[in-house]
Amino acid sequence: MKVARSVEELESRPRAAAIGTFDGVHRGHQQVIAAAVESGLVPTVVTFDPHPRLVLGYAVELLSTLQRRLELLAEQGVEETLVIGFDHELQQLEPEDFAHSVLAKMGASVVVAGETFRFGHRRRGDLALLRQLGFDARAVPFLEGVSSTEIRRLLHEGDAAGAAGMLGRPAEVEGTVVVGDERGGTLGFPTANLAVEPQLLVPAYGIYAGAARGARAAISIGTNPHYGGHERKVEAFLLDFDGDLYGQRLVVELWQRLRDEQSFKSEQALIDQIAADVEATRRATRP
Repeated sequence: MKVARSVEELESRPRAAAIGTFDGVHRGHQQVIAAAVESGLVPTVVTFDPHPRLVLGYAVELLSTLQRRLELLAEQGVEETLVIGFDHELQQLEPEDFAHSVLAKMGASVVVAGETFRFGHRRRGDLALLRQLGFDARAVPFLEGVSSTEIRRLLHEGDAAGAAGMLGRPAEVEGTVVVGDERGGTLGFPTANLAVEPQLLVPAYGIYAGAARGARAAISIGTNPHYGGHERKVEAFLLDFDGDLYGQRLVVELWQRLRDEQSFKSEQALIDQIAADVEATRRATRP
């Protein structure tokens, strides 16, 4: 998939453009994107970074990084994506100007978006306006009950399976592998310690079964209370994996929350519980 950062980087071609932030690329987003893919025109996504709500001063916990969002869009069959930098200048742009300088300029004749999509200064633009401007603007109905807000709520509750049902795939946590306290190695379970971008959502504390890099993984999210920790850590023990992950990006799937994090009466009790978590991870089913 080609990724452009300005409309000038895209050739003017007959396109169907799906517009939206598409954080998490959940099943509702996928329906919008599918309408563009199935149009017979060049399936194109117009998306925004950073998230508009962040620029407007609202707190938003993102479900995916931009890099991961683009990977997920490509998996949906999108051929080209325009990532528009969202700032206060863009916020002030009149919707007619956006339609002419972006959509028309790239050759989009079909525009698809969710039913309540709004754009432009004071959110004055909508699909009806685009129709008045000559576009074939198609509203895609909401998928009932599916939203980024609801997915965030489920993940805060540790309901990885419920979130997966809305995402159409397992929930994920992503970060760069950094040096940790290396305690897992001394216990016989070396873990990859993730540095997670501060704006990304991290699910409820606990122990999860999941996967990363094609291997099953037992994941710990929390403060390591057995050792009196206070700083949140995200650590993954990749089963049957041998390799150096330091400095690398790691996307970890969360399949199932196994238990709460806890303190133990002894080091051996902790080791025994980790071993049980590993066995539970071997038995876990990908949602």
